[in-house]
Amino acid sequence: MGQTVAEKILSDHLVEGELATGEEIGIEIDQVLSQDTTGTMVWLQFEALDLDEVQTELAAQYCDHQTYQFDFKNTDDHRFLRSAAGTFGAHFSRPGNGICHQVHKENFAAPGKTLLGADSHTPTPGGLGQLAIGAGGLDIAVAMGGGAYYIDMPEIVEIRLEGELPEWATAKDIALHLLGELTVKGGVGKIFEYTGPGVENLSVPERTTITNLGTELGATSSIFPTDERTKEFLAKLGREDVYVDLQPDDDAEYDETITIDLSELEPLIAEPSMPDNIVPVREVAGTPVDQVIIGSCTNGAYEDILPAAKMLEGREIAKTTDMIVAPASKQASEMLAREGWTAEMMAAGVNFSEATCGPCIGIGHVPGSDSVSLRTFNRNFEGRSGIEDDSVFLCSPEVATAAALAGEIVDPRDLADELGDLEDPGLEMPETYDGSKADLIPPNEAVDDGLIKGPNIGDVPLREPLGSHIGGEALLKMEDNITTDHIIPASSDILMYRSNIEKLSEFTLSRVDSTFSERALEAGNGVLVAGENYGQGSSREHAALCPMYLGIEAVFAESFARIHKANLFNFGIVPYTIDSETYERIEQSDTIEVVDDVAEGIASGQKEFTIRVNDDWEATAHLSASPRERDIVAAGGKLTYTKQQAEGGSGAAPADD
Repeated sequence: MGQTVAEKILSDHLVEGELATGEEIGIEIDQVLSQDTTGTMVWLQFEALDLDEVQTELAAQYCDHQTYQFDFKNTDDHRFLRSAAGTFGAHFSRPGNGICHQVHKENFAAPGKTLLGADSHTPTPGGLGQLAIGAGGLDIAVAMGGGAYYIDMPEIVEIRLEGELPEWATAKDIALHLLGELTVKGGVGKIFEYTGPGVENLSVPERTTITNLGTELGATSSIFPTDERTKEFLAKLGREDVYVDLQPDDDAEYDETITIDLSELEPLIAEPSMPDNIVPVREVAGTPVDQVIIGSCTNGAYEDILPAAKMLEGREIAKTTDMIVAPASKQASEMLAREGWTAEMMAAGVNFSEATCGPCIGIGHVPGSDSVSLRTFNRNFEGRSGIEDDSVFLCSPEVATAAALAGEIVDPRDLADELGDLEDPGLEMPETYDGSKADLIPPNEAVDDGLIKGPNIGDVPLREPLGSHIGGEALLKMEDNITTDHIIPASSDILMYRSNIEKLSEFTLSRVDSTFSERALEAGNGVLVAGENYGQGSSREHAALCPMYLGIEAVFAESFARIHKANLFNFGIVPYTIDSETYERIEQSDTIEVVDDVAEGIASGQKEFTIRVNDDWEATAHLSASPRERDIVAAGGKLTYTKQQAEGGSGAAPADD
């Protein structure tokens, strides 16, 4: 039987297991990346593992989230990250150089390679044939030390593209269409692989927009085959030597096929406050818009901003609307400036931001109260913009620019008819990407050879090995789709403590219940209860690390997001699944006890555990875990487990066996 593109890459990197859906596999990792809000713990954990040099082909540390350096804590973090990159052998991207996914795409992404990143949107380079997966920081640290990355073999779903996009429809609309059809849970346990004649009609930047947004579907990864367009794109970057031909075999078999006729798509928009709340733009036309932002790792590339600049040429934005452009990389900013487009947009009333994640995580350009913000980002979770009752819509740069011109949501096709001289700008790529590399420091030019830790850099907390008993008060009962933004918010006043778990833990689940951390500390231990898709969103391991620090022993949920479930194992928290009836019966403050001997049950491979609620009624909780995951949680977490393996004589490379 033939292989899909994803299967070919997995086969080339397989070190343990078989490519059978649902079976755990271990794969070799070629490249790793981390950013400044996850990277501090990555390097502290790398140090705690007693490792002294990066073992992957390439490691890159980016500073892209907290770039405004509001006080010394942010600046100290960046200095520590620069020193860690220099000490251990990673590339370092300075604050302001751009968002990790865009800068990595420009400089390092390579077809056929594996990439593991401490950021959920790591699958972005799948648009040029790289198999890229988001993971928790501890998984990154182990991979950098030469350990394999373990994951349950996903289903491979074929997304067959046919036809060609009509005027004013974009790659963003392809991704939004999928979100509307499949929801934010539709990709869990799956890799989306794009095929069909429609693929050749999409440039690599358009493909990376789609693979970036695959994360919002819950997908493990998304990937395109390579072709002449891939080769041409790499040549424009001056990296044509990394091109490899990757196509699915003619007799490749997929677990499922979804067909999209591109010619039938129209401008779409995600209404507040979920990325899958999709409607045609015309359905919400006329909604006044206070703010428009073009940027993020989804739509902040040169090719995303240029159409907006063309639409704004010779025009001015509405007086009632603020418009901000936040480029995804300094290279994009530099190229637009050299070509005069930055001045053109400024003349139209646009404000330019530093190349940063910034407003996507609520840092800068926070919307006003009772206002509407249109953004070309990937997430519009409630409160993520920096204000609790926000009203954030997600759309393409073309729809966003049309709204800025009109002062209200408008389908750009209708605005074009109204203005008479507004044409679809289409997608234009430069002859070459010729931005400066001054802000990217390679290992051989490192300026530090030892770690520099400011007073806000703390230690990595550890949990004791798992005991025979789990139980305590249900300190919080939560609804479906609780995100990692709910668990550990990413606003500027909180992000600065990512290196200080004792302080950061004070904000745990504060967006759900402001009293939670105080109650958890007072209780000393406890459990959490949640509905479906618990932990969706960012890969931030702090969403497991802080609850562990506060004494949370288990989470009972109807289902878990992939990365967060792995992070719970990594920090010694047992992720039990419960059915909807049990979820409905449990009340916050109930006492939940696991009747079975937990340590013995986990060690023996037990899958069903009896729980007793208030000494009143019993139910069944399920544990889906590989033998390796059981060993990790039994040890109290992956850091302790990995060190035990190394001390046992296995060394760093197979430390994750």
